[in-house]
Amino acid sequence: MSAFQLAVWGDPIAHSKSPALHAAAYRVLGLDWEYGRRQVDAASFRDALEGLGADWRGLSLTMPLKEEAFRAAATRDAHAELTGAVNTLLLGDDIAGYNTDVGGIIDALSEAGITEARSVRILGAGATAASALVAAADLGAESVEVSARRPERAADLVALGEHIGVSVDARSLDDAVADADLTIATLPSGTVLPEEVAAALAERGGVLFDAAYAPWPSALAAGWGDAAVVSGLGMLLHQAVRQIRIFRHGDPSTALPDEAAVVSAMRAVL
Repeated sequence: MSAFQLAVWGDPIAHSKSPALHAAAYRVLGLDWEYGRRQVDAASFRDALEGLGADWRGLSLTMPLKEEAFRAAATRDAHAELTGAVNTLLLGDDIAGYNTDVGGIIDALSEAGITEARSVRILGAGATAASALVAAADLGAESVEVSARRPERAADLVALGEHIGVSVDARSLDDAVADADLTIATLPSGTVLPEEVAAALAERGGVLFDAAYAPWPSALAAGWGDAAVVSGLGMLLHQAVRQIRIFRHGDPSTALPDEAAVVSAMRAVL
């Protein structure tokens, strides 16, 4: 295939592992593609996007650009439509938007042996929480408790739950009441909860999937007790695999050539 330009955009962006992940994959695939990074904030996103040339194949988007990318996409996949967030743009005459975070969560949990969860607790009510809620529904969750510093921020998640047939109960972090098979933490990296709050969440939280991975273990993961803990590095890896499928095939569900070797090379650079 022709040489293409790709990149990850966000603000901040210096910490991103995406360039290393994508470069490792493209080497295995024999693609002469260049994948970089660029600090872009929400206010400058549209101008930056319009300034790209015809040699640009796609973009990965992180905070705070997922909503901006959603608005820029002419078409969107089902997960993007549900969450209102796009983390992948396939560029061309008509820009296509995708949310690979949902699949990344599901794939990471499946790799850890978790393929279903009837009751789920989501920590946090930001953009990643919407992807976590859709992933929970795909895992068979019938009820989800959203625990957040400001439960009123979860109103959109309650509405999303109604739309996808999942009962969502929003509470404060220190008022969690439900027993959960699985806890999905979407709190910002470096978050340290009060010891008594973290202990109460761990006691009734089941398996912990923590989307944060730097530093690792997170404070929450370090104190989770005897239950299994799954790092967000798995989500980072698998959402990137789905992005590369999109950039290569235009379809997040079409496997890459020798995908096992691609994933192995990507995992080695994490």
